[in-house]
Amino acid sequence: MAVLAAGTAVLLPATAQASPTSVACDETALVTAVTAANAAGGGTVTLTPGCTYTLTAAHGSDGVNGPAGLPIITTPITFEGNANTLTRAGTAPAFRIAQVSSTGGITLKAVTLSGGHAAAAGHDNGGGVLNFGAVTLTGGALSGNAADGLGGALYSSGTPAAATFTSSTVQNNTAHQAGGIASVNGTLTITSSVVTANTAAVNPGGIYYVAGSATLNTSTVTANTPTNCTNSPSPVPGCIG
Repeated sequence: MAVLAAGTAVLLPATAQASPTSVACDETALVTAVTAANAAGGGTVTLTPGCTYTLTAAHGSDGVNGPAGLPIITTPITFEGNANTLTRAGTAPAFRIAQVSSTGGITLKAVTLSGGHAAAAGHDNGGGVLNFGAVTLTGGALSGNAADGLGGALYSSGTPAAATFTSSTVQNNTAHQAGGIASVNGTLTITSSVVTANTAAVNPGGIYYVAGSATLNTSTVTANTPTNCTNSPSPVPGCIG
């Protein structure tokens, strides 16, 4: 702000803008931040740049769908990342990385989810993420996750459920069926992204889709085993093989 005195302009310094505080690079700090965001009705969890957050135990369960590494996401939460990875420790019991409730939403920016494993008997869908609300992945990846059921990387189900991928990668995930993505009665939108090298025992290996809607925009679904989308209950528009 400029103040004129006796014809002379005096410049006063602008008020400093507070920068968001990054969550310390450890499991406890991350779980605490997610719990706080849920309690606040949603918010942004800013991750320490370059940090790999390793989950050694499950911190979320709705009592039905099996364990999740993070607390159940019940509100809209954005993970503001910068070359970050959220992963399950190799020695930890089986659990998926995240579960999103019908009231929740998870937005992952420049974040990779890896190492999740959905293995609970009868509730073994969604190795990386089990979604009943909204999942948005921007400039990130779902990689190296596994499900004993459907959707090694992601299982998204229900009328409110929406999964949106932009400039992201779904790669090297495994499942009984749909090593990559499974979307059931929800909305699936994939833009400028790649779904590749995912593996399933029962085809399709890449994308499994039934009812709802599915849209591929300038995206590639390739090199998935045994098929990319063939034998999906509903055809995936623009997906070949």
